[in-house]
Amino acid sequence: MRTVYHLDLDKKKIRGAKIALLPGDPFRSQIIAEKISETYKTKNEKLAWKREFSTYLAEIKGEKLLITSTGIGGPSTSIAIDELAQLGIGTFIRVGTTGAIQDHINIGDIIITSGSVRLDGASTHYAPIEYPAVAHYEVINALVEGAKKAKARYHVGITASSDTFYPGEERKDSFTKYVLRRFQGATKEWQKLHVLNYEMESSTVLTLTASMGLKGGCITGVVNKTGMEKITKERLKAGEDNAIQAAIAAVECLL
Repeated sequence: MRTVYHLDLDKKKIRGAKIALLPGDPFRSQIIAEKISETYKTKNEKLAWKREFSTYLAEIKGEKLLITSTGIGGPSTSIAIDELAQLGIGTFIRVGTTGAIQDHINIGDIIITSGSVRLDGASTHYAPIEYPAVAHYEVINALVEGAKKAKARYHVGITASSDTFYPGEERKDSFTKYVLRRFQGATKEWQKLHVLNYEMESSTVLTLTASMGLKGGCITGVVNKTGMEKITKERLKAGEDNAIQAAIAAVECLL
């Protein structure tokens, strides 16, 4: 049986799973798997951990699902999605953290991405830049229901998905403190265009899944806001916990 190279998985290992939750952080895979086990009184199992790709198998109401970390950014995310698709996964949900750029969004809120501004490069290797990075409507609906079940404040809208954390998000706390001219003023423009947030993987997830005829979605917890450079442990936990709980509840809606 063929093993996909980067994820170190094969069809036998994933036991018929059709849905994958995609955190960026490999350590978050275990956190999500344990949360599922705690919620549904089921077991979870670590299947593989190679490079940034950490995969756990969990179970919700008799159905298997995978939790596979993607690492940071589009290139590694594209590898995870492509290889999981090769194994038969048909629904992909990114579960991560984000920085909000609209005043009405607070720390700990959830953002459900309906579409992404493609500021990445990886997605252009799968579809031309004119192709929209859009979430599947069934996944959006499930994530909204999941947020309601988690009793978390949520927002649905457009995300700016950048290849870089510092210049692409117009941050001034980098080593050089300098932002290239092409990005200067970008945040104000995205705000005027009603973009809700910055993150780094959604455009890759949504472009790949839509162009492959698969289902994709993205849910992120707000851990930072414009003008608030420092991400504290408390802010990280607030956003991460809400996104995870909502994503798990959303999977139940999709089964």
